Amino acid sequence: MTTTAHTIDPALYAAATAALRQEARTVLENGTAAAVIGWQAGRRAGSALPAIVTDPAGAEQLIFAPGCVNNLALYLTKAKKEVRGKGRLAIVVKGCDLRALAGLIGENQLNRADIYIIGIACPGVYGAHADRRLPLAEETVAPKCRECTVHTPTGVDVTVGTLPDLPAFTPREAAELARLEAMTPAERWRFWKEHFSRCIRCYACRQVCPFCYCEQCLCDRNRPQAVETTPRPAGNMAWHIVRAMHLAGRCAGCAECERVCPMDIPLNLLNRKMAKELKALYGFEAGLEPQEKGPLTSYREDDDQSFIK
Repeated sequence: MTTTAHTIDPALYAAATAALRQEARTVLENGTAAAVIGWQAGRRAGSALPAIVTDPAGAEQLIFAPGCVNNLALYLTKAKKEVRGKGRLAIVVKGCDLRALAGLIGENQLNRADIYIIGIACPGVYGAHADRRLPLAEETVAPKCRECTVHTPTGVDVTVGTLPDLPAFTPREAAELARLEAMTPAERWRFWKEHFSRCIRCYACRQVCPFCYCEQCLCDRNRPQAVETTPRPAGNMAWHIVRAMHLAGRCAGCAECERVCPMDIPLNLLNRKMAKELKALYGFEAGLEPQEKGPLTSYREDDDQSFIK
């Protein structure tokens, strides 16, 4: 199994799929888990969708392929109570998904002992607009995968699949972020104002985010109303700024919000900027290990107060 300078060998995914099926079958047969949360093939060529397998025979439907884009950590949140009620769960995670699990454990939304984590060595997944009939390559890989540093998850119960040296894809998000940072404040305001003006307030970004686990979102309340709910400029700007601040120091960088946005708003670019600021100000990077509180939800007497004017 090798990769060329431009493509990822499909055999890597086939080998990982075989190992995943064997592991899922084992944990279901020996009672380690009552269910395995993974992916199965979708109806369209190259697509995949989340699957919850409870029968060892059903392990044969599990796959790992470039179309396995979903962050399955979502299925362990309050939003999916019916899944959590099945008993101890096994979950398949890519490296970027594992950061979401670490965050949820740190926020006491999950108990590590209640989950069996199957890490999967991930060469990358498709971008939102990729032709999924094609192999994973420079033109089809997701932007987040171009700069990924966690292709092989660590701290899991078992890892399936192996990776050779992967091709170096040209980074895009880092270059776009640098371009944005070089703008004047007025130019940046126009940039985000233009993007947010397209928002239709479908809340797909919220529904797919593992960290939007509140049973009732503050932004849905109308007595009192915290954020205007109609897709008008003021309400859209408030919604996205509130959400970005809510995720600051928490976002795992899975980019699911941007993937599902029907209006192509570069939400992960905003989240990356917030993460970069947190790292510069506090030396903090979300999701590297479970932590109960991040820098914006904790107070220390020696905190920098230079921002106070």
